[in-house]
Amino acid sequence: MTFKPARLLIALLAVVAVPVFAQNVAVVNGKPIPSSRVDAVVKQVVAQGQQPDSPQLREAIKKDLIGREVLMQEAENKGFGKDAAVKQQIENARQAIVINALVGDYLKKNPVNDAEIKAEYDRFVAQTGDKEYHVRHILVATEAEAKDIIAKLKGGAKFEDLAKQSKDAGSADNGGDLDWAAPSSFPKVFSDAFVKLQKGQVTETPVQTPNGFHVIKLDDTRAAKLPTLEEVKPQIAEALQQKKLQAYQEEMIKKAKVQ
Repeated sequence: MTFKPARLLIALLAVVAVPVFAQNVAVVNGKPIPSSRVDAVVKQVVAQGQQPDSPQLREAIKKDLIGREVLMQEAENKGFGKDAAVKQQIENARQAIVINALVGDYLKKNPVNDAEIKAEYDRFVAQTGDKEYHVRHILVATEAEAKDIIAKLKGGAKFEDLAKQSKDAGSADNGGDLDWAAPSSFPKVFSDAFVKLQKGQVTETPVQTPNGFHVIKLDDTRAAKLPTLEEVKPQIAEALQQKKLQAYQEEMIKKAKVQ
């Protein structure tokens, strides 16, 4: 038995058409929507833990893609794809996607390890110290004003009352209270002054910072309540990743020819 040429061509087309059609979940106005797009969205949804793979999920994604394709075609027909502002947004999105791919690849090849995280945590602990200080202050514009306040305090005036004239509006109405904090939370010249004080003492001389002149009182001290390494490990890892990325970017900028 032999096939006539026309019948043979029809038979071949039928064989080829089946797998081609199977590659698409739909064809909208002649434009196919590949099944791979559904697979990609399903993979993302499942990876994010939103819901498991199922026929219902795939059908919902299919309908969404068809709806998007219809809108996309209409937008293209109306010329929005050629709009300068739209083209710029598309370029910005393209850059973000490509850069994210580069960043992901770099972090995969240059991961932050436990030793780096531990070293950064140790630096944090050393910088923070093992004490917290409850401090009050009065901020004024001139050294003469600060010395006058110190003299009044020695004469028996209450620190909380004098604090009402402080330029620091955030603490003036609260007796100059800066709450509990580690020395590293303040400018060094400021913290150097109060760590030398005994409980209840006031600085003998004004302390100058870029904000003005301070009169500082130490209310109390206590052991610092530092978080454990495990508690802050994710934040430290993220911060170190950002440092690595910044160094990577700066190195490329140095090598780049920028005119």
